[in-house]
Amino acid sequence: MENFIVSARKYRPQNFNTVVGQSHITTTLKNSILNNHLAHAFLFCGPRGVGKTTCARILAKTINCTKITKEGEACNTCESCVSFEKGSSLNIHELDAASNNSVDDIRTLVEQVRFAPQAGKYKIYIVDEVHMLSSSAFNAFLKTLEEPPPFAIFILATTEKHKILPTILSRCQIFDFRRINSNDTVLHLEEIVSKEKIKAEKNALQLIAQKSEGCMRDALSILDKIVSFSNGALTYENTLEHLNILDEAYYFKLLNHLMEQDLTSAMLLYDEINQKGFEGDMVLYGFAAFIRNLLVCKDTASAHLLESIEGWRDQYITTAQKISTPYMVSALNILNESEIQFKMARNKRLHVELAIIKLNFLQQAIELSMEEGQLVKKKLVDVHYPIKTKRIVPFGKMVVNEQAKLVIETADPVVKVIAAPTPSPAKAIVQEVKSSPASPSTASTTPQESSNKKNLLAALQHKYGSQYNIEEVKEAIPLKIDALRKCWEDYTLYLQTALKHSAAGTFKLAQLEILDELHFTVSVSALTAQKFVEQERMNLLEKIWETFQNRAIQFSILVEAGEREDVPLHLRLNSKQKFERIAEQYPLVQELKTKLNLEIFY
Repeated sequence: MENFIVSARKYRPQNFNTVVGQSHITTTLKNSILNNHLAHAFLFCGPRGVGKTTCARILAKTINCTKITKEGEACNTCESCVSFEKGSSLNIHELDAASNNSVDDIRTLVEQVRFAPQAGKYKIYIVDEVHMLSSSAFNAFLKTLEEPPPFAIFILATTEKHKILPTILSRCQIFDFRRINSNDTVLHLEEIVSKEKIKAEKNALQLIAQKSEGCMRDALSILDKIVSFSNGALTYENTLEHLNILDEAYYFKLLNHLMEQDLTSAMLLYDEINQKGFEGDMVLYGFAAFIRNLLVCKDTASAHLLESIEGWRDQYITTAQKISTPYMVSALNILNESEIQFKMARNKRLHVELAIIKLNFLQQAIELSMEEGQLVKKKLVDVHYPIKTKRIVPFGKMVVNEQAKLVIETADPVVKVIAAPTPSPAKAIVQEVKSSPASPSTASTTPQESSNKKNLLAALQHKYGSQYNIEEVKEAIPLKIDALRKCWEDYTLYLQTALKHSAAGTFKLAQLEILDELHFTVSVSALTAQKFVEQERMNLLEKIWETFQNRAIQFSILVEAGEREDVPLHLRLNSKQKFERIAEQYPLVQELKTKLNLEIFY
């Protein structure tokens, strides 16, 4: 039985012209060889499976070729090329830095560099996955990489350029490889299936190219698997089944149900998808990619960005014209947020269904936020307005609910009565609102207004005096240090009466300082004292508000850094000190350690 060779190795490019999708690099390398402008160190970086190591080997073979063609390609017939193909060339050394990343491995390589080639012009050293070298190995490599012998050329390859030291990067000629686009991948796959005499539909090859995401090695590996799965006949259906990809027909159906706001059909379709074994995050990811494709098809100028097989292109373009751009942008935002939060959700299915429900009613929400066919941006106000107040209800038309809260509003613009329920009896507060002197409407108070105010109080006392205590709202008392200390001492006495001695002691030692008319600070000596004050904050504020008749007063707690708390001894000692203290008190512990030859890990 003939040994099977995977396509990625069997059809590996042997010259620059057969490298797929990297013409910007292969052209530069061929011109450098023809003009004899070769650098002493190259760095090939880029994603996996795009041809970095392959180009390094082709470059190494071409440099030592004795019969280079006019196009800058190796002849593949000279002794150097033949020995390279057989793997017996003494001038080309390949090192895998992933498994040989120590400083000793690099020193061995540096020692070999000193010897001139036995045949050929150059000795080429290919170091793959160079980012895996240790820092000491990089440092050992620096001097040789900067000033190598004239016959030595280094070709470094990596997938993670950012992990390489800047001192290494500055000594190399850098080539950035890019992902291979779908069209180039499909053309290369078509060439391989024709050589292998495999029947393959173009849609199936396009699906493989889309799944490989620009990695040719992945595309060839997928091709080999599906050929074995389908027994040499690639169709769109068996490729779809093998790659476990949701057919875009499902997404078109789902979008159609959502646009019709048919939530039942949308949920049933998701249940069908779920029954086929597709996870919720795959549905969210696939539907987001589907909406993205619709969005780029909205304009013919960006239609070439469509990432799909050719069979769906016309349907994408037709559907995109029916869907509004605001809907697609909002849907992408919802799907993106849902996909990010999917891992944190405990009920995965409900999480996806919630996203579908949002998408189902998204069109209706957008229509409600549109004005004359245009989206209206949310903003607070168009112009500046003064503070708005409620319309004042005449006193005679007021409705009183004696069982719940009582709100009394009068026709008088300077008097407002508010009553709040308390157990028994309830208390009503009459708040007198003073108008600004600058206001022309209230600049002066007529005798008639004064008599109205008195009549109102009299009427309230006459009507509700048996149930409520009607009193005027008092003016706020200025925050002064003496009054504040008196209030603080009264609360300290209350804490002593309540047997909260620790808190009372903290309150006695606290220092008060007024910052402004509404704020003051409380300075304490330790974090524990801060906790005592914090526990009493709400009750203390009630006391202060009642004393100064101002509920806007607040305070901050400051901890002085000068003093240290008395930390217990067992918390100050480390593990070693604790053992030494135990051994000092109990000598048998030390004797036991010595006799048994024990080691203690602190």
